[in-house]
Amino acid sequence: MRILLLNQFFYPDTAATSQLLTDLARELVTQGHEVVAICAQGDYASSRDLTALPSVTIIRSALLPFSHSPCGRLASYAGYFLTAAVQSLRGPAPDVVLTLTTPPLLSLVGTLVKRWRGGRHFIWEMDLYPDVAVDLGVFRPQSPLTKLIGAVADYSRHRADGILALGDDMQERLLGHQVPASRIQVVHNWADRSEIHPQAFPRGPLTVHYSGNLGLAHDTATIQQTMLKLAGDEHIHFTFAGGGPQRKALQAFCEREGLSRVTFRPYCSRDQLSSSLAEGHLGLVTQKPETTGSIVPSKVYGIMAAGRPLLYIGSHRATPARIIERFGCGWSVEAGESDKLVELLTRLAHRPNEISEAGERARRAFVDHFDRRLGVDAITTFIGAKPQRAAASA
Repeated sequence: MRILLLNQFFYPDTAATSQLLTDLARELVTQGHEVVAICAQGDYASSRDLTALPSVTIIRSALLPFSHSPCGRLASYAGYFLTAAVQSLRGPAPDVVLTLTTPPLLSLVGTLVKRWRGGRHFIWEMDLYPDVAVDLGVFRPQSPLTKLIGAVADYSRHRADGILALGDDMQERLLGHQVPASRIQVVHNWADRSEIHPQAFPRGPLTVHYSGNLGLAHDTATIQQTMLKLAGDEHIHFTFAGGGPQRKALQAFCEREGLSRVTFRPYCSRDQLSSSLAEGHLGLVTQKPETTGSIVPSKVYGIMAAGRPLLYIGSHRATPARIIERFGCGWSVEAGESDKLVELLTRLAHRPNEISEAGERARRAFVDHFDRRLGVDAITTFIGAKPQRAAASA
């Protein structure tokens, strides 16, 4: 089969969607498929190596690269969208088109290819639009622009052969868009058990470790208030490794308030992630409650792979909270409950056994349910790209 992958971020970019799509591409090539990926220049998170992924044909947009500024982001979206549309209509027709959601409404290109060139189209919903823009206050719920974007997005969803949702909460949102349940498959994001290994917990104070992008959808107010209230507690430390739109503001807040028990570090490469996650006792995940179902934090799975318990700030209906409740692999608090979080961290700082036991449960749950092999296998089966004999045994 000839499979076309469309997403602005792809190998060797360190963005989460890039790493997930790269994992899938490698598996598709291993199964004997011809894979073509259309993407942009790889500099979302400081990656500059544009070496081609072996056996995958990569077509990169020569237009503007991704930018975090509003105007720069729109320009890069438009440039990539144009490249994806033009390049998708060239060369041999694909049997399967898989579109992700960077930029928004990229699924429209998949719908266009399906209609003009045949084949099947699947949407991998990494962020739900326009829901997430409304949740973050970027769009007004009933504005003409919101209705237009929603209509275009749903036009593609209703004509797709299938839609991949990242969690039950996202599936519930899609059902609200009148997408038939029979076309939705829940496949969680993943990490790789061969790359991320549990390591011994560090000595010293309880370390709350945040890894990755700190974006607009992440709650920072609760953790700020918590750090303020724990400023005098020498038994608790916070580490933030990564970047994102809210990173500078959080760092400035800590400097302004004189918070000395907080460390900021840059992004780490994928091959260093295991060691980076091992520096913490708890893996912090935050999410604004309004975004429940419109996004699903992908950093959950790396934390679990490292054998670290989850510390989740967000709605109890969100995927991370449901995972914690199901497997007993951490603790969750609602956004704004800083007093409850202070009480929890103060208690855990003196109960290392409780943390290590939760970490063991996290690793077991990860291996059984969220390893790369399981997620990739589920997607290849769903889009009909798995060899018939292997699909039957699965």
